Amino acid sequence: MTLAELNALPTPALTETLRKCCGSTAWVEAMTRVFPVADLETLFEQASTIWYGLSEHDWREAFTHHPKIGDINSLKEKFASTSAWAAGEQAAVQHSSQAVLEALAEGNTCYEQKFGYIFIVCATGKSAAQMLALLQARLPNEPAAEIKLARGEQAKITQIRLEKLLAE
Repeated sequence: MTLAELNALPTPALTETLRKCCGSTAWVEAMTRVFPVADLETLFEQASTIWYGLSEHDWREAFTHHPKIGDINSLKEKFASTSAWAAGEQAAVQHSSQAVLEALAEGNTCYEQKFGYIFIVCATGKSAAQMLALLQARLPNEPAAEIKLARGEQAKITQIRLEKLLAE
């Protein structure tokens, strides 16, 4: 899809398209109001500015639109509309040892129990072992610090998905 094609989408189609990039309702609604955009730089700046201006509630909503790292069944079932992107982002997990996958699952459970949302990491280009190390390093964080890290990871994911959308 080109930027011109994205700019020309009717609001319902634009809303659905943007939701594939970020699951926050507030982000999607705010983004639809900035269209049409003049160029990619404006699109990416607006996406970031809007994201960082949202509330913690909005960030947490976006996190619910991601499968847990390594949860391939969840990718297929719950996230069909973004499963190809998420599977690509988590491609390295599919080639991991059973021990690493089990440690990721256990770490995800501990993380979710502590913070109240799944572990969010921009998985693109990372091995399962690298993601496990990041998860273990972030588990001791205080909730106020961790939400900021997770928010930043979601911003990276959204940027990558916008780029993928416009590369299709």
